[in-house]
Amino acid sequence: MAIETKQPQSTDMEKVQLSIGGMTCASCVRHVEHALSGVDGVRSATVNLATEKATVEYAPGAVSLGDLRFAVEDAGYSIAGVGDDVGEDETPRDQKLLLAKVALSLGVSFFIMVLMSLPHDITMDLPFRMELLLLALATPVQFWAGWRFYASTWGALKHFTANMNTLIAVGTSVAYFYSVFATIFFNSSFFRSFEAHTYFETSTAIIGLVLLGKYLEARAKRRASNAIKALIGLQPQTARVVRHGKETDMRVEDVEVGDRVAVRPGEKVPVDGEVLDGRSWIDESMLTGESVPAEKKPGDSVYGGTVNTTGALVFKTTRIGRDTALSQIIRLVEEAQGSKAPIQRLADLISAYFVPAVIGAAALVFIAWLVFGPSPSYQYAILTAVSVLIIACPCAMGLATPTAIMVGTGKAAQLGVLFRNAEALQQLQKVTTVVLDKTGTLTAGRPAVTEIVSYGMDENAFLRVVASAEATSEHPLAQAIVAEARRRGLSLSTASEFASVTGKGVEARIDGTNVLVGNRALMDAALVRLDGVGDKASLLASQGKTVVYAAIDAEIKGAIAISDPLKQGSKEAIAALRRHGLKVVMLTGDNRATAEAIGREVGIDNVVANVLPGDKAAQVKALQSGGERVAMVGDGINDAPALAKADVGIAIGTGTDIAIEAADVTLVSGDLRGVSAAIGLSRATMRNIQQNLFWAFAYNVALIPVAAGILYPFFSDGGIPDRLRPVFGEYGFLNPIMAAGAMAISSVTVISNSLRLRGYRPKK
Repeated sequence: MAIETKQPQSTDMEKVQLSIGGMTCASCVRHVEHALSGVDGVRSATVNLATEKATVEYAPGAVSLGDLRFAVEDAGYSIAGVGDDVGEDETPRDQKLLLAKVALSLGVSFFIMVLMSLPHDITMDLPFRMELLLLALATPVQFWAGWRFYASTWGALKHFTANMNTLIAVGTSVAYFYSVFATIFFNSSFFRSFEAHTYFETSTAIIGLVLLGKYLEARAKRRASNAIKALIGLQPQTARVVRHGKETDMRVEDVEVGDRVAVRPGEKVPVDGEVLDGRSWIDESMLTGESVPAEKKPGDSVYGGTVNTTGALVFKTTRIGRDTALSQIIRLVEEAQGSKAPIQRLADLISAYFVPAVIGAAALVFIAWLVFGPSPSYQYAILTAVSVLIIACPCAMGLATPTAIMVGTGKAAQLGVLFRNAEALQQLQKVTTVVLDKTGTLTAGRPAVTEIVSYGMDENAFLRVVASAEATSEHPLAQAIVAEARRRGLSLSTASEFASVTGKGVEARIDGTNVLVGNRALMDAALVRLDGVGDKASLLASQGKTVVYAAIDAEIKGAIAISDPLKQGSKEAIAALRRHGLKVVMLTGDNRATAEAIGREVGIDNVVANVLPGDKAAQVKALQSGGERVAMVGDGINDAPALAKADVGIAIGTGTDIAIEAADVTLVSGDLRGVSAAIGLSRATMRNIQQNLFWAFAYNVALIPVAAGILYPFFSDGGIPDRLRPVFGEYGFLNPIMAAGAMAISSVTVISNSLRLRGYRPKK
């Protein structure tokens, strides 16, 4: 949950992304958020554990990078990179160092166990005490390999908080410093009545296993971020620019808007542009998820990162750098991966109280076994306290949600689905009703004239008058009529006294006559009788065509039928939504007969016709009032109010026209089947998160009591089976080393479960 602070006076806020080092659990996330939010001038700070990044919104001039760095380091963490410089070069070096610490810790632990298993008569012949050798071996592990735990613990203590590192530091320190004390005072009168056992193998093994878990987590998280890395890898490094008639290879960074760029067959398109010369087919699957190449000819748009398959093209650069479609997608995916789903607040809230509660529980367990435990009670008190501290680390709980979000949003991008944030991903799986706009969503959005019914005048003369009245309108139906007139070579007149009647049509004066062009409602309002064209128009409307009527000087002169063909895949998309158990509603401004015909063709029963653009949001609200959770699917511009009103707005986009600001989810291609894919992936991701959280909670609920010694009453007589003695000893007390191993495995298990989302495939 992002931490909001008092807003600075300046309204010009900027954002910066920081790569945070040293985080291990959800409580670390809260500590870093609080530290950054406490800096004067910072408006908000959101930290993601899976991506290990912080997004900070701040007032420029009021806060510096140094202020942010000091706040993070004072909290016990580090800033590994800023903005685009997120420390990629440091990652391999850090991983090698971590692996070296794992090898040292586990190697020393194994060697100590071997030494401790030697017969007593052999160790007695050594020229030095065995315990001193063990101390010398364990100390570098404790304070070099394990230093990260102490540094983070100290940073948390300065803010009167605790985190996972606190549990590791306290647990291993109890084992280590008790062993040091026992080694130094071995012959003192205090220890003469005790069996002076040391636990150096325990402290070193715990550190080694925890670090091994961190190493495996890091590798798994790199796999989880492969989707965004793959997108970044699609960006070409060079472009063939045509200047002064000569082709020159140059870095993509040096290409300017307006440059002419040549692309040969098999090459990647370096930047966004508009084709000037040539024809080809371009594989745009990396942007749209559509496997079929798209034909490109002069006037068409091309996008950086796509692959030219056949012909040669020359295009004019229109967008470069961070403005290209691929860069927009990368930024959107990064923002979605770094955001938090509402369900994550549960883990954040629990983590705020969990670690202090565990420390308190470990203290009580220590006292209880020290007083009531079997002899030697102090040994079992130490073992149980350390086991509780180690096994209760909430690593898996902190990773349960962000790793699934990271993988899910990355997979969605590969399918051509862009989620604005994690909240949209969570809300989409709750949707019960999908509302679809017709034009541009179910249909291609490029209507064309199919029939003309004239009454009392020549067909071309009728069309010329209607097209003249519609020539200044930008409505798709008007443009279809004008296009048909121009196709026939008709010369249009200039309209005067033009007026648009919202949702109904237009009126204008053409060649001295009053012309009214629009739907049935416009004719009824003007008291125009439809005698002579009404029956034919009704028949055309029943076929799913939109009928535009035209009257000259208040007398009906004809009607024009316009059809907007269905998009490829629309029928399959509706069928897929029904298989998801969703209700489907179509909204359209068409008359009921036309709307129902389209509905029958695609398989939608619930059709709402004659809806004005401004009334679509009211229709969405009405469905919500009836208890439905609504996803609105539209073009992201004309349907913006309805998209904003819906529980989840889904914009149909193509290429760079992504409509990012208009909706919660964007389908990069115009394929409506992406709605089903988005909903299916949302449900799969939320199931994955619920599985992760269940196992993380179940792990702690089940194993903390075991670590606390709940099995002792059952095995107090020493009846532990031989094969279980390495885990539970003689009396059922959990070995702290096994607790560390189980804790590491739980985190890796959660991430591995999240990685299963990479194999998600939409239902056909």
